[in-house]
Amino acid sequence: MADEAKKALVIGATGGIGGEVARVLRARGWAVRALHRDPERARASNPDLEWIKGDAMDRTSVARAAEGIPVIVHGANPPGYRNWAGLVLPMLDNMIAAAAANGAHVLLPGTVYNYGPDAGEAVDETAPQNPVTRKGAIRAEMERRLQKASHEGVKALIVRAGDFYGPRSGNSWLAQGMVPTAGPVKRVFNPARAGVGHGWAYLPDLAETMVRLLERRDELTDFDCFQFGGTWVDDNRAFAEAVRQAAGCPAAPIYPFPWPIVHAIAPFNETAREMREMIYLWRRPLRLLDGKLRRFLGQVPATSLDEALRTTLQGLGRS
Repeated sequence: MADEAKKALVIGATGGIGGEVARVLRARGWAVRALHRDPERARASNPDLEWIKGDAMDRTSVARAAEGIPVIVHGANPPGYRNWAGLVLPMLDNMIAAAAANGAHVLLPGTVYNYGPDAGEAVDETAPQNPVTRKGAIRAEMERRLQKASHEGVKALIVRAGDFYGPRSGNSWLAQGMVPTAGPVKRVFNPARAGVGHGWAYLPDLAETMVRLLERRDELTDFDCFQFGGTWVDDNRAFAEAVRQAAGCPAAPIYPFPWPIVHAIAPFNETAREMREMIYLWRRPLRLLDGKLRRFLGQVPATSLDEALRTTLQGLGRS
C-alpha cells in the first residue's frame, strides 16, 4: 500500500478503542492525525500522533482535520454514557460530512447493542437489528446513516465486538463492574446471571484486526460489516475466575454484581441508568459469529486469555 494511502484521522484517540487503533496504525507505519479539544494535554497519552485542535461537535474543525486524509476512524464515545442522545449522532454526521468532502473510507467500531432478543443467541452480520434499548437504537441508527452515506460516495467499514477489555480500555465493564476498586484484586463481581455466556473483546487484538481490514479496504464493498468474536465464555463466571487467576489471587471471592443498587440509584444517576438498560446482555447469551472475518483475514489476532487479563489488570492498576 502506498504511503499516501496510509494516512488516518482518528476521532476519539484518547479513548479505549480510538487510542488502541491509533497505536496499531502507527506501529504498522501509518501517519496518524488525531482530533482533540486540548491537543497539548492529549499529546501526553500518545506523543507519536499529529494532534489537531478541534471538537467532534464542530463540523468545520472536523472537516479541517480530515483534509487530505483517506481513512477516518470514528472512535468518539461520550464517557460514562452521558448525553448519548445529544452527542453521538451529531458527531457522526460531522464525520460523515468530512469523509464525503475528502473521499475518505470510514471505520466505525460497532457493538452488540444493535441486537435485541429476537436476533437469537448467536448472530452473524445478517441478523435482524431490532434493539430494545436507547443506546441500541442509536447504534442501529449510526449504522443506518453510514449505509445511506455509502450510496452517496462514502465508503464505510463497521467492525462489531463484545465488551472491551485491555490495559488502556478506560470505561469498561471489567474495570468499573467486575474489579471496580483500584489496587490489588481482593474480590471480583460477576454481572451475569448464573450459567449465562458473554462475549469479550481484547482491545489490542481488536485494533490489530481493524487495521488489517483497513489495509485491505480496496477489497471491501462500499458498506461492509464484520464481527469480531474475541473471547467467548459459555458462563461468565469462568471469566471472573480467569480474572482472579490472572491477578494472582485464585481464592478471591466472586460476588454477584450489585444490580439492586444500580436499580436504586438509576433515577438519579445517568451512568447507572445506562448500565441498567444493558442488563439484558447479562441475562441471556448473545454471541457474535465471526466466520466472515476469518474467511477474509484467515488468521485473526488472538492473545491468550491469561496473558490478556494479566496485561489488562496491570494497565488498570489492579495488580
